[in-house]
Amino acid sequence: MLDVRRLRVLQEVARQGSFSAAASALGYTQPAVSRQIAVLEAESGVQLLRRLPQGAVLTEAGRLLVDRAAEVIARLDRIEEELHAYAGLDGGTLHLAAFASAAASVLPLALVRFRERHPHVELSVIVHDPVDSLPLLRAGELDIALCNYDDPNHPVERALSTAVPSWAALEAVALFEDPMYVALPAGHRLAGAPRLRLADLAADNWMLTTTATGPDSDIFTTAARRAGLNPRVAFQYDDYAALLGFVAAGAGIAVIPDMVARDLRAGVVVREPDPPLPPRPVVAAVASGYRAPAVTAMLDVLLELAGEWVAGRVQPGPAARLAS
Repeated sequence: MLDVRRLRVLQEVARQGSFSAAASALGYTQPAVSRQIAVLEAESGVQLLRRLPQGAVLTEAGRLLVDRAAEVIARLDRIEEELHAYAGLDGGTLHLAAFASAAASVLPLALVRFRERHPHVELSVIVHDPVDSLPLLRAGELDIALCNYDDPNHPVERALSTAVPSWAALEAVALFEDPMYVALPAGHRLAGAPRLRLADLAADNWMLTTTATGPDSDIFTTAARRAGLNPRVAFQYDDYAALLGFVAAGAGIAVIPDMVARDLRAGVVVREPDPPLPPRPVVAAVASGYRAPAVTAMLDVLLELAGEWVAGRVQPGPAARLAS
């Protein structure tokens, strides 16, 4: 196989017209240039230069090789420029996925901050629950997946754990814990109660998410049963906006995460039960091992925002009524 470095030497000899001038331009010694050309002629099996008293000129084969080498070297130069841009965050694409409530709350803040710092990196974002995003991450079609549980194989069993294990071929970067609250109609009998216990809600209809896409409803039902409540589930749907619509209409009550509670509709009161419900972990899943510069940069942004997000949390209380 022809060596690109020797092709560059041949190209410089042809440009300068002599071995000595090429050596000076390349910073080599003349014997080093002669050896490089000799090896290249041996590799190609043809004579590439005619040595003359006044210098060196290309043979027909040499001219053919120099012409073709120019195309190869130019393409390699472009590739090197692209790689330098990629390493310096001056190009490339970062592919992300996020579950719905993160996509409506934390992720937009992260995208804005990332674009301010790295405007030349293209961002591609999809809204997917982990059950759909993790296979894409494993397949290399995503770079980061925001998840609302810490173990894709056993989300229910691990949902109550604060430890974030390593996943097969993936790593989980812990961002923060998302508290779970109870959403009540504004006119609910316990909306302003000084203390809200789950057992006091035994007569209410509950609106929950399904267990197919995340651990939210399982976190609640496990905690409720420990508190002596067997919740009467009237409706299940994986859209918190729809659940809150039912709550606002007085059709029942719901369990919602802090991410959703920060942007409520009129007619809904959010309370933290006593004792509090276990939070759901929010993590950024990435492939194990090598991390591209853009992945590292986005993780830095997410971790930075995670601290700000937690610091800005307001604990709901009896007066946490949204004006209608």
